[in-house]
Amino acid sequence: MRRLLTFGVVIACSLLAAACGSSPGSGTSPGATGVLTIDNESGGTWTCDFNPFNLSDISFSLGNVYEPLAFVNTLQSGKASPWLATSWSWSGGNKTLTFTIRKGVKFTNGDPLTAADVVYTFGLLKRYHTLDVNSVWSVLSGVARKGADQVVMTFKTAAVPYFYYIADQIGIVDQAVWSKISNPVTYPDKNPVGTGAYTVSKCTPQNITYQANPHYWQPGLPKVRTVNYPAFLTNDTANTYLANGQAQWGSQFIPSISKFLAGQPAIKWWFPPVANVSIFINLKDPILDNVAVRQAMAYAINRQKASTIGEYGYEPASNQTGIVTPTFSGWLDASQAAAFGNDYAYNPAKAISILTKAGFKRGPNGIFQTPSGQPLSFTILNNGGFSDWVAAVSTIQQALRAVGIQITPQNVAYSTWQTDLYTGKFQLAYGSETGGPSPYYELRQLLYSANSAPIGTPAGSNWERFSSPAVDALINAYGATTSPLTQHQIVDQLELVMLKDVPVIPVTESVDWFQYDTSKFTGWPTPSDPYAQPAAYNYPDWGQLMLHLRPKR
Repeated sequence: MRRLLTFGVVIACSLLAAACGSSPGSGTSPGATGVLTIDNESGGTWTCDFNPFNLSDISFSLGNVYEPLAFVNTLQSGKASPWLATSWSWSGGNKTLTFTIRKGVKFTNGDPLTAADVVYTFGLLKRYHTLDVNSVWSVLSGVARKGADQVVMTFKTAAVPYFYYIADQIGIVDQAVWSKISNPVTYPDKNPVGTGAYTVSKCTPQNITYQANPHYWQPGLPKVRTVNYPAFLTNDTANTYLANGQAQWGSQFIPSISKFLAGQPAIKWWFPPVANVSIFINLKDPILDNVAVRQAMAYAINRQKASTIGEYGYEPASNQTGIVTPTFSGWLDASQAAAFGNDYAYNPAKAISILTKAGFKRGPNGIFQTPSGQPLSFTILNNGGFSDWVAAVSTIQQALRAVGIQITPQNVAYSTWQTDLYTGKFQLAYGSETGGPSPYYELRQLLYSANSAPIGTPAGSNWERFSSPAVDALINAYGATTSPLTQHQIVDQLELVMLKDVPVIPVTESVDWFQYDTSKFTGWPTPSDPYAQPAAYNYPDWGQLMLHLRPKR
């Protein structure tokens, strides 16, 4: 899909539902009709928290309730279109970014959106590091208001690639509301006040109901009046719900999907690969901190088997470099990967050889032990509600046992899995990052030390707690250049870190699970019109979907 991709900012007004030059609406959306039901199994019930800065809550409010400054389309080479900002410009050697904030926009409580709200929002992230999930203040040096409607952001170095995090991944909040909150880190935000096309009208552990904002600033939008988001504990129940026609927007794994949905010919599907599902390795564990153990695991895992059995082949096997193909094939240094056993191709004998050379010996039960007698026996945290992940981890368990490494799956509830993953309370964990417009973004999430946190404190990403000043320097250097050649050279070096150090083990490529009912609604993204990432769990993209959808009359 992408060749020699360099992330830049291309204003593409057509991606935003309203034209760039249009003025805000007069306050009503009389054409909003119909009920859209989302079918996205999470493995737990809803907490009804909507804090746009909390990694556990952000996917329920960013895009539809809280809006960012711009929309960056990962599926279209990082093209950017105006949202709460009408325009922006770089200056000062790409160290200064100036946004012009849209006039006439109001929060749902009636407060006008101003440049001061934008400055306040970024100030919150500076004062409370936990809220800064993408570590934008690692490169920002200041955010200030200029005149009536501009915001000037200054950076420590040239920072064009950070536009994605700055403009697309941060929802703007009302200073009048948030300045009264004593602790924004723990604030649940039960009744969110945003500028978006939807408000939260009701929430229970079983369902979230979003209602069209009658005073939304884009004229005549949204077209869908009500959006229901039921909670599902397992894939099976969610899949049956979709197959019965009770939902129109699916975002979960369905085994043998063509057979399962044979009775619903109007339901289509599309699964674009965007990131990786990986084994996160707690590098604070004294045994797992040994690179030989991690390398042996990487060789022992049959990624293709995890893909075939766990994901029915819908999610392709990953590679150890972390480069998602074919989406980012142009970034893969194949010759470099070949030096590591054909990119850690399944090789149980190689795994056993590595452990033996590192001084490990098999115990009476066949499990390798450290010289002090500690077995290579670990637990692996997993979301028990994801049946595909449970099946994939089962294949991993069998493969590792065959080479003398024992893992015990902990298939827990969604909330427990999420909390323990973010706080580092695991030995091994199965999960995925979100990625971005180029492989740099996922590698930054995996390897940038500023994204991490001490064990017990939620980390925005880098859940394995990897830390390397040399790698941090590479990541910062990428942000400081706009040269495609230099960016590719830096990503090549980051791929080498993944190959040599094995801080995480990519297993399958994380696709956007997306099923859509063409009999009830029009305006869905498709391979020929990929105007946004299509799964309901993608933020802020799902907000764009809601603006494009039209009920069929």
